[in-house]
Amino acid sequence: MTTKKKTILSGIQPSGKLHIGNYFGAMRQHIEMQEMGDSFYFIANYHSLTSLNDGETLYQNTIDITLDYLALGLDPDKATFFAQSDVPQVTELAWMLGTLAPVSMMEKGVSYKDKIAAGLSPNIGLFTYPILQAADILIYHSDLVPVGEDQKQNIEICRDLAGKFNRAFDGEYLKIPEDYIVKSVAVVPGTDGRKMSKSYQNTIPIFGEGKPLKKTVMSIQTDSTPLEDPKDPDTDNVFALIKLFADKETQDEIAAKYRAGGYGYGHAKNELLGLIKEYFGEALEKRKELEKNIDYVKDVLKEGGKKARERAESVMVPIREVTGIFRSF
Repeated sequence: MTTKKKTILSGIQPSGKLHIGNYFGAMRQHIEMQEMGDSFYFIANYHSLTSLNDGETLYQNTIDITLDYLALGLDPDKATFFAQSDVPQVTELAWMLGTLAPVSMMEKGVSYKDKIAAGLSPNIGLFTYPILQAADILIYHSDLVPVGEDQKQNIEICRDLAGKFNRAFDGEYLKIPEDYIVKSVAVVPGTDGRKMSKSYQNTIPIFGEGKPLKKTVMSIQTDSTPLEDPKDPDTDNVFALIKLFADKETQDEIAAKYRAGGYGYGHAKNELLGLIKEYFGEALEKRKELEKNIDYVKDVLKEGGKKARERAESVMVPIREVTGIFRSF
């Protein structure tokens, strides 16, 4: 008997250039999980409108993210990769879920409060973000949703809204998904020691090269311990980044240099720079080749959008019927 593949769903915002925090926090897991089930990965361009109001930049970011994923190993024959905006059923379902969502549920949103504290404008899109995210998940009858710990509350909101809808209309119209908390990397430190984030402008690009990449790596903040003194690798941001790229043997060798003294943070930064170049070197060359064939990149999104719409429409047909919403075409 054939076991039905589980549907895996995740998205990434095109609000800026992707960085190594995105890679180790989400992208690497997405690419690995394309082998595990029926994977749907989308570029969350509607979500990005909560903080980005530049059409040309948003469009280019969407193309760049597609290039990044394809270069890093996403296979469009194994995973459905598409733009959120290519599936209008998502916003249709989001409105329906919004009519069942208590205001108090949104007011408790930790992610909303964190973003406002970080300086984002308290717009309605940001406030109701979890409702659109719920629609993103539920519209494909997703089984697994790989997310970091910071998104756990939003998955619970999604599950709650699906349950409310099913109870309101007395049926199993929306599948209640499981969260899949990605624990492999807790926090990737940025150049200033805080969590690497576009909003903090402390990122290291995945596909940086040459002098700009070197300048970024050399700007990583460290303490003022003199070159000749021993240093603690476990408290250093540079070593925390080195551990993402280096195997255990290399990590141990570099840690021993820290503790022995005579090894400066500049040496460590050069080691990190070399590791980054080696790790992403092959993907960088592949990305350059893909840039020569943007029509293919757009076709990946087009075909992915078509497949995603078909799945979404199959979910929406019975929902429209039970809610009394109909189309005259």
